[in-house]
Amino acid sequence: MTSLRDIRSGFLDYFAKHDHEVVASSPLVPKDDPTLLFTNAGMVQFKNVFTGQEKRARPRAVTTQKCVRAGGKHNDLDNVGYTARHHTFFEMLGNFSFGDYFKERAIEHAWTLLTKDFGLPKDKLLVTVYSEDDEAHGLWKKVAGLSDDRIIRISTMDNFWMMGDTGPCGPCSEIFFDHGPSIPGGPPGSPDEDGDRFIEIWNLVFMQFEQKDGGERISLPKPSIDTGMGLERIAAVLQGVHNNYEVDLFRALIEASQDVLSSTAEGEALASHRVIADHLRSVSFLMADGVSPSNEGRGYVLRRIMRRAMRHAHLLGASEPVMHKLVPALVEQMGEAFPELPRAQEMIQSTLEAEEERFQRTLGRGLALLDEATRGMKAGDALSGDTAFRLYDTYGFPLDLTQDALRARGMSVDTDAFEVAMEGQRDAARANWKGSGDAAPDAVWFAVRDRLGKTEFLGYDCHAEKGELTAIVAGGSEQDRLEAGQSGELVFDRTPFYGESGGQIGDAGVIEFANGARFVVDDVQKRGGDMHGHVGHLESGSIAIGDTATLTVDEGRRSRTRANHSATHLLHRALRDVLGTHVSQKGSYVGPDRLRFDFSHPRSVSADEIARIEAEVNAVIRQNDVAETKEMAPEDAIKAGALALFGEKYGDMVRVLAMGRDVEPGRRYSVELCGGTHVARTGDIALFKIVSEGAVASGVRRIEALTGEAARQWLENQAGIARKSAEALKIPVGDLQTRIAALVDERRSLERQLAEAKKQLAMGGGGAAAPAGPEDVDGTKFIGRVAEGVGGKDLRALVDDAKGQLGSGVVAFVGVNDGKAALAVGVTDDLRDRFSAVELVRVGAEAVGGKGGGGREDFAQAGGPDGSKAEDAIAAIKSAIAG
Repeated sequence: MTSLRDIRSGFLDYFAKHDHEVVASSPLVPKDDPTLLFTNAGMVQFKNVFTGQEKRARPRAVTTQKCVRAGGKHNDLDNVGYTARHHTFFEMLGNFSFGDYFKERAIEHAWTLLTKDFGLPKDKLLVTVYSEDDEAHGLWKKVAGLSDDRIIRISTMDNFWMMGDTGPCGPCSEIFFDHGPSIPGGPPGSPDEDGDRFIEIWNLVFMQFEQKDGGERISLPKPSIDTGMGLERIAAVLQGVHNNYEVDLFRALIEASQDVLSSTAEGEALASHRVIADHLRSVSFLMADGVSPSNEGRGYVLRRIMRRAMRHAHLLGASEPVMHKLVPALVEQMGEAFPELPRAQEMIQSTLEAEEERFQRTLGRGLALLDEATRGMKAGDALSGDTAFRLYDTYGFPLDLTQDALRARGMSVDTDAFEVAMEGQRDAARANWKGSGDAAPDAVWFAVRDRLGKTEFLGYDCHAEKGELTAIVAGGSEQDRLEAGQSGELVFDRTPFYGESGGQIGDAGVIEFANGARFVVDDVQKRGGDMHGHVGHLESGSIAIGDTATLTVDEGRRSRTRANHSATHLLHRALRDVLGTHVSQKGSYVGPDRLRFDFSHPRSVSADEIARIEAEVNAVIRQNDVAETKEMAPEDAIKAGALALFGEKYGDMVRVLAMGRDVEPGRRYSVELCGGTHVARTGDIALFKIVSEGAVASGVRRIEALTGEAARQWLENQAGIARKSAEALKIPVGDLQTRIAALVDERRSLERQLAEAKKQLAMGGGGAAAPAGPEDVDGTKFIGRVAEGVGGKDLRALVDDAKGQLGSGVVAFVGVNDGKAALAVGVTDDLRDRFSAVELVRVGAEAVGGKGGGGREDFAQAGGPDGSKAEDAIAAIKSAIAG
């Protein structure tokens, strides 16, 4: 049997032997395409090459590209686990020609690989061509010897590929495998083409035209080739199975799922195991490429996929987190081909465990509500949109999760009503993708880059250098001159100015021209990948292309930035030492004023951990060890122990920064891939101080810190605050902590006494006149009272006490504080079938100008802006009880 690993390597090796550059998969998060949620095809990383905005050194390439389709236009999520070939994550094998070979060679490669190297029977293959593509039709007859009945002309756009409304486009030729007459279905283009007998395995795109505005289509001067073959699909064919989930990779993952869950993948459980195996791949690779679970954008899609897998684990009997236990099996299967996976393994496992613990806390309550809402419903019925919205709004169930839970019962959801209920929350909650926010590729800059080449960066060794002005961009286009007072971006053949990248902001400074003109640089951005655009304004004089100048970086600003950047690397290592090796960088900001570092970690960092991290970093700073940089191939650097960023695609050569002495003799403390500017010795950082730590997303924390003089001034300011506080309390600074602790205890005691007094007053005790006893409201005992000066957090105790007095009945309290109203409603257990505390509290909230309210069937709270209507709220709740 041919393993999936063998197929992958066999594909790459075949094209490598035919002069194709083996290009690593790009990350799942497209860096230069704001139109895509995730990378969903092999050609995505070559998009700018096909449009002519970017050139490659070699005209042929081959890849195995990671792809995710689980949001936006390409969304296969609902079908995954229930069909034979739908996945959220898949690998796309592809070979590419950028203006080199065209149709005949592409067809030769495909036919040779499939029939000779992979050994597929020729009589099992047939192809489609675009109806107008006589050339492709003739080539299939010539190269493969196919008869006319096995070359099917397709007249629809299914066999004509377009990048968009305008741009490169061309006809396609799809290769199909015939599983034989025992499988239902007809050939492509027939009325029965949706059957499973004929399966598409490879699509060859012949990119030969350019679509212009207005419908005109012209021939490209250099036609290109873009192909895509799903690895899982071809593996199923070569392994003699008819379902992608039966290939060796998925069998291994499902076997691990069966072991962890003690559940056999049979009957109704089969789909759940398949969902778990598929979703394990997508969530793990998304996190390895830098995506974190959140409530918006890509992070929200990741969380949806996670929760769908976790719910299926729950259906199979899981009572504790299990998804993280399956990650080692995935790493075993795919870690060799994708080294980012084992590098991120600990982070993936810790994030999955934390997310599943969070989800399980709400899963039970949400499913109970769903069971209650569907009681009495039958197959074919639709759950109300309002209930589906409540599941989302209160319990974090996305609509597709509710639909998935109802699928097995033959029920659906009234999606139209759900959309109405979502109103303004719909875009944010369901994350209708509006673009990544990344800057779109600028045709102007790509044109400049192609003409001039990259900027030679000299800033590692100097702060000032002479250069020649090679381009001026202002007002969105290239200019020949710039006059005093005008703003723009200048490009030089060489520069000491660092362009913003890797979290480090661009340099600032001045450019003084030989003719006396002076340009003030406020920022430097990398354009076209590796060309430096000096952003600023011409303070005096006039400049033109070809002028020479002296470029001088603000040395003090650069020095402070350097110290903060180097400290960020030391912080990363200290975090991994103190918190665990699951910690990985999720983002950073490095400027002259401060540093910010985002990292994966499932909980807050304690004060003791903060102190240990600071102490470790400062100890390395005091070593005053030399910071060394070397240029190496990325794979060699990683093998040597250098840390790489998840989701980052590196060039052929990278800079490796090593700083500090490790506890193990002969090893460096910090070794990372980084192209930024850094200190010469760790002692140049001088001092490191963490000033804040907090959460920025689920499983992602943020530390902000200062170095050098900024850190010293911050500490001096804190010391001043302590001195002034001690003077105010008339005690020594050394006694401040003890005195503050005593004051806090005293305040808490007084607050408890005040709360008890308010409670006694509200319940009629403490010398107050006792209020009337329970009322009878249409046969139900009811206590409803207004509590002046009582806040919302104190109402629960009042409700619980009153419910205890009643034994059976409904309780409503309205606390009035600062003119606002807080409501709490309680229903005793025996009446929950008749009354909902949530519904009653919402009725009361409307009377005081509020909306909504939440909680459980036996206790709920709400609020409103008009405390003067408190009695009206009580009356409204009584009316609702009376019906």
